[in-house]
Amino acid sequence: MTPRDAAAAAPGAVALVGLGEVGRVLAEDLPFTGSLRAWDVALGDPSSRAARNAAELGIDAAAEPAGAVGGAELVISAVTAANTVAAAESVAAGLRPGAWYLDLNSASPERKQAAATIVSGAGARYVEGAVMAPIEPRRLTVPILLGGPHAASAETMLRLLGFSGARRYADQVGLAAATKLCRSIVVKGVEALVTESMLAACAWGVEDEVLASLSNLLPADDWPELARYLISRSLVHGTRRAEEMREAADTVAAAGQTPIMSTAVAERQAWSARFADAAAAPDVARMIAQMQDQNQLL
Repeated sequence: MTPRDAAAAAPGAVALVGLGEVGRVLAEDLPFTGSLRAWDVALGDPSSRAARNAAELGIDAAAEPAGAVGGAELVISAVTAANTVAAAESVAAGLRPGAWYLDLNSASPERKQAAATIVSGAGARYVEGAVMAPIEPRRLTVPILLGGPHAASAETMLRLLGFSGARRYADQVGLAAATKLCRSIVVKGVEALVTESMLAACAWGVEDEVLASLSNLLPADDWPELARYLISRSLVHGTRRAEEMREAADTVAAAGQTPIMSTAVAERQAWSARFADAAAAPDVARMIAQMQDQNQLL
């Protein structure tokens, strides 16, 4: 993207609904020519990530949600999955007619459809966005599936803004979310499986042999390091992952299936989140030992 392209595409005002990990990346990387405002339910807590991000980046934190989006040409919602509909409801009255509303939340198709109804009813252009990989390290280039009647035109706009991984996926709201969450069952499920396997294997003292044997099934250059990484993702992001897996369970149920695995993965991810301090351990054995020690104290 040339500087002239960026200047032509950059919205005059941008509003972020949610100022966590994704919101910070957007605030740092998005080109815009006007104001940048943000709203997050946690902004009232000075110790929260949202409040720290706002202070460190010098972002204008709005006093109330509708005020944050007033006049914005582009509104991006990046909140927790369970708050997807509530976020849309909270800003609906302040949405500018014709404004873009990009919903990046890891919510179920049903929640996305409910949010779309609210946003469209306020006269804004709702675009479903399913982020198909971690926001770091790819940031604005992360793959994003776009859904809804405005997906095609949104792809053009977003690519000019630097979202090189954004692409129109479906004209119907909900299909992008279904794609992401069905994928998440596998990704988060593997994390949960490896965590549970290593909790038992380390207790029996057989973790090295178990990890060595896995290359026969799932080839990897370094299974001990891969296992450490997979477990650490649950430790650091388990709360958010558990919420996403509950959305996945709703997606499975809406397909007429019993979400046995999705529900179990949500439970293991939520449990793992209690041991975030162990994520810095240099290997699986010490990570699991620290988790077990901490678990005895809880």
